[in-house]
Amino acid sequence: MIHEHPHAHPHAHEEKHFTGSAVVRDLVIGMSDGLTVPFALTAGLSGAVHDNAIVITAGIAEIIAGSIAMGLGGYLAGKTEYDHYLSEEKREYDEVEHLPEKEKAEIEEILSEYGISEKVKKEFVDELAKDKDKWVEFMMKFELGLEKPELNRARNSALTIAAAYVGGGFIPMASYFFTETPEHGLYYSVGVTVIALALFGFFKNRAIGQNPWKGALKVTIIGIIAAGSAFAIAKLVSGH
Repeated sequence: MIHEHPHAHPHAHEEKHFTGSAVVRDLVIGMSDGLTVPFALTAGLSGAVHDNAIVITAGIAEIIAGSIAMGLGGYLAGKTEYDHYLSEEKREYDEVEHLPEKEKAEIEEILSEYGISEKVKKEFVDELAKDKDKWVEFMMKFELGLEKPELNRARNSALTIAAAYVGGGFIPMASYFFTETPEHGLYYSVGVTVIALALFGFFKNRAIGQNPWKGALKVTIIGIIAAGSAFAIAKLVSGH
């Protein structure tokens, strides 16, 4: 999401900041694994079996299991982050209540890092201390470096990662539904998935303000290496 000040003058400098980092992170986690892992699995199976039904069955099973595992991992990570924030917030409230002078000294120490004068520091601390909620919020951000997670962050993260994994996973597998042999399916799968990996890497880097061409190249190379390794190992083990 790009944020722009609503009242900015048309000729004034406009600051644009990317604010959708959490959602993009989840999409990247789910899509990158969804494209790469099923791609490697189906490529590996294509080098060991001669029936598309086996590749499809194994691929669907992997996508289902992978999306559940990835989604659960995202949920647990989000829940842990939220619980950690609440725990630290409770501790800060206790310290503000029972050790106010210590907490005020910590605020002054933080402000000193920005070269704030002693007079302004004292005025700021006295003003901030009038509102305990704002006081604690300040300490959470500037002392601990923590931003309060959204209430439903864990659930949303799980759903986003799982959905992205499923969406990415069916891209390398789709060709096996329309071809007669795993070998033919692999040819089309490689072509489609390489394009998908390149597009994914391109737009992922573009969304976060980095070089999109480097992103496309990096993601594509990783996917090709994973699938190629799986195919070679399957060929070696099966003896085909």
